[in-house]
Amino acid sequence: MNRSLAKMPLIQAAPETLPYIDAPPSASALSAANALIHADLPPGHTQTLHPSLPAARESRFSPLIEQEHARLRTNTPREPGTGIDLTRYEALDAPTRGDLPAWQQTLTQTSTSAEYLRSRATNLALLETYGKNAWLVGNSRLEDELRSLERDVEVWKLEGERVEQSRRAMQGNVEGEMVGLEEAWKRGVGRMVEAQAAGERVKGEILERRRQGAGLIDLEMNTLEGVRKRKPQVRPRRKTNCRAKESSREAHATRR
Repeated sequence: MNRSLAKMPLIQAAPETLPYIDAPPSASALSAANALIHADLPPGHTQTLHPSLPAARESRFSPLIEQEHARLRTNTPREPGTGIDLTRYEALDAPTRGDLPAWQQTLTQTSTSAEYLRSRATNLALLETYGKNAWLVGNSRLEDELRSLERDVEVWKLEGERVEQSRRAMQGNVEGEMVGLEEAWKRGVGRMVEAQAAGERVKGEILERRRQGAGLIDLEMNTLEGVRKRKPQVRPRRKTNCRAKESSREAHATRR
């Protein structure tokens, strides 16, 4: 695997948090956040691989191997005459004297066993001669790879500590400003709530006074209506009587 691909993180983005300023969340807040996270996760996220991971290579076996796997899964005994005959590597007993075909078969099997043992002895001699050095070289390469990985881990560990220190310093520098802004926001919200409450109280007083004014107007109207009903009606004087009085007055004046 390429080293650059091996170092590539699976998550390319991370949310910015303020762990050095914000107060630790409560148990109820944590449970609510976990519930929201689990609600967004797909149902099979524990069995589904990350999209960044390559698909696993599918194993392909020959039909003979598949058949043997099926036999082993079902614990079925091997049919005689199939597979590798292990009896050819076992010690052979001498056949009866005078049985030429049996002696020929025994000789063939003995030659096969001797050839197999000779090849095993050769491989063991090569392993004893060169295997130690090959094993040491392999171990040395693995140790070099391990040291390289440890150096990478140390570098990334120092990088993580540097990032953490820079974040701590940056958040510590703006902590006072953040606290002031939060307090100002709380005061502003409180004043807004007080203003809304005062507005609702004034609105209620205005409505109450309007109801009282409407009640007074109705009372005055009812009072005037009652007064009008109680006042006696004055009959208008007849015009003929007035004219008669004026004519009598004129007559009396002429007599004088």
